[in-house]
Amino acid sequence: MSQQLYAAIDVGGTKIAAALVDAEGTLLTRAELPTPPKGSGGEEVMATVGALVDALAEDARWADDVVGVGIGSAGPVDPTRGTVSPVNIPGWRDFPIVDQVKGLKPVGGLEVVLVGDGSAMAAGEHWRGAARGYDNALCLVVSTGVGAGLILDGVLRTGPSGNAGHLGHISVDVEGEDCPCGSRGCLETIASGTSIARWAVQNGWRMRSDNVVETNFRPTRGALGSVGSGTALDPDVTVTTAVTTAAVAAADMAASAGTEAALTTTAITGSDITEAALTAFAVTAADIAASARAGDEIALAAFERAGRALAAGIAATAMLVDIRAAVIGGGVAKSGEVLFDPLRRHLNRYASLPFTHDLDILPAKLGGDAGLIGAVAALARPTRG
Repeated sequence: MSQQLYAAIDVGGTKIAAALVDAEGTLLTRAELPTPPKGSGGEEVMATVGALVDALAEDARWADDVVGVGIGSAGPVDPTRGTVSPVNIPGWRDFPIVDQVKGLKPVGGLEVVLVGDGSAMAAGEHWRGAARGYDNALCLVVSTGVGAGLILDGVLRTGPSGNAGHLGHISVDVEGEDCPCGSRGCLETIASGTSIARWAVQNGWRMRSDNVVETNFRPTRGALGSVGSGTALDPDVTVTTAVTTAAVAAADMAASAGTEAALTTTAITGSDITEAALTAFAVTAADIAASARAGDEIALAAFERAGRALAAGIAATAMLVDIRAAVIGGGVAKSGEVLFDPLRRHLNRYASLPFTHDLDILPAKLGGDAGLIGAVAALARPTRG
């Protein structure tokens, strides 16, 4: 017996995922590809979306059971025009993603709905996750960027423009650094995974030989053409790594193809990695979190700083719209108490008025699938401006 199914697409700065989801919010099949690097053109990013839709359409249930496509994208988004301009995907500016998805052969005449990724995450967590049972909640995606969505009076609220809850681009430091969005001191410039890693390295964090960390290093495109053990990346910098010949060859192939690759479980065992070496190896917030759990002071300070910024943003939201819970998801939330402990401590200071006390801070339950489930929720469940 056939059932009503939905296709979901989740577009982020690091990865693009797609899934078939049933009417109860259960993922039936899932596919994922890395987001093309920042120098890529809009059509290259769209080609990745198309490849994922083609993969879903190979499922025998697609032709008879899929009734619509929900898209959750990093923003800003314009649901009325069906366009997106993600801060972390420079190749898409006013990109007509809805029309482009409608033009994909498997989609045909299906309904296509667009929401911001923060709103999608909020819809998903309210439907099936940690925000279930809360009529007023803020849900945050803390990853390559910082996105958020609002549940108010039991309903996802996206606002007239579709961007309500765009917490990553409120200023929490009026004297802070410039943000790619054009503003200054944005929450995202402090608390995103990218910003946590960058700040730690700029302030002296090094992966040391006496604290070997197993990690997945991703080579920047083109940077590994001659990298091996003891290879100089800079006249004043030498990096010694346990990178296998096969891994370097795979990275070379990926660089030639213009894509990102992952070096699996590379152990950093030699001399300190300096900031210059980041042109070849992308340190992530997960690496900083591992060092923080081991007691590294700079790593701990990076998460203290991020937790404080998040607390300020959450407290401001609580003051404004009287939320009862804040749900934190995205890759940085996987850091656990390294992030949540300073966030809760600083929230006690910033959420100062009585009606903001006892705000529940909760880890997301749906993990990397929240945006996919939420894209379907936005398609199949009520949303208000």
